[in-house]
Amino acid sequence: MSKAFASQADLQDKKITFEQLSKHCWAYTAEGDPNSGVIIGEKFIMVSDATATPAMAQDLIARIREVSDKPIKYVLLTHYHAVRVLGASAYVAEGATEVIASRGTYELIVERGAEDMQSEMERFPRLFRGADSVPGLTWPTLVIGDGTPGRQGSLTVDLGGVKVEIWHPGQGHTRGDTIAWVEDEKVLFSGDLVEYEAGVYTGDAQLEEWPATLEALRALKAEAIVPGRGEAMKGNADVNKALDYTKRWVTTLFQAGKEAASAGMDLKAAMAHTRKSMDPVFGHVFIYEHCLPFDVSRAYDEAKGIKNPRIWTAERDKEMWAALQA
Repeated sequence: MSKAFASQADLQDKKITFEQLSKHCWAYTAEGDPNSGVIIGEKFIMVSDATATPAMAQDLIARIREVSDKPIKYVLLTHYHAVRVLGASAYVAEGATEVIASRGTYELIVERGAEDMQSEMERFPRLFRGADSVPGLTWPTLVIGDGTPGRQGSLTVDLGGVKVEIWHPGQGHTRGDTIAWVEDEKVLFSGDLVEYEAGVYTGDAQLEEWPATLEALRALKAEAIVPGRGEAMKGNADVNKALDYTKRWVTTLFQAGKEAASAGMDLKAAMAHTRKSMDPVFGHVFIYEHCLPFDVSRAYDEAKGIKNPRIWTAERDKEMWAALQA
């Protein structure tokens, strides 16, 4: 292979920021690495996205403990990807009794969680330092909704002085994406449905549905957002900037995939075609080169009618990467 696979060569630590966005809401961000959100009530704390390993979760826990000693009772899985969920066991010692996920996320863990864990660990070893601290797959204790998008299947959690509404707003990054919304403070925790100035990973995406899901989020009129990657955005104009960024990525990618499929291109030609429209706009952002091969593969598949994303295994990852480097 002419270049290191995925992010195996990305070994430089990122600067972590733990920032208060409102009375009860905090953002844990890391220059394009996966973000986590924290909501601190008078009785309990919720963490949205648990980090990649229990060892890595200790840094987030330490930062929370600088501002609150309340139990971290709830852990929200915004989706099933290993880099978001495998740190969940670390919070048990901090008071966690509930791991919350949507029905779609639970089904994806059953269907492909083990393969995804192996795949992600090999793609991005820096984010899985301390992987020996992972006890296995993370399973939700509380599954919400029936897979139907919308607030009718929502769960409201009272942390004491602050209520958090959790629901599946629609398909996008995965078919099980879940958000946390603190309506009184207008703060949205979007998971990887929204990114800003970072690669938008779409390897397991529902690209056709994603733009409509983003518009459902826009309708909330959030005043702050913790995206899956990139800086926390403050003010509705900047929230919309992040939504627009993600929508442009998704629509540009999928359009290129449809053109490539229609023209009968192979995957390598589809990659070259996609780069013409993606590189000038997004080529400078964090993990762009990591995401693009997986993204092009998924866009090409979906354009050819494969609605349920093919499972990424460690073997499939490397076969795809080698084909594109050949």
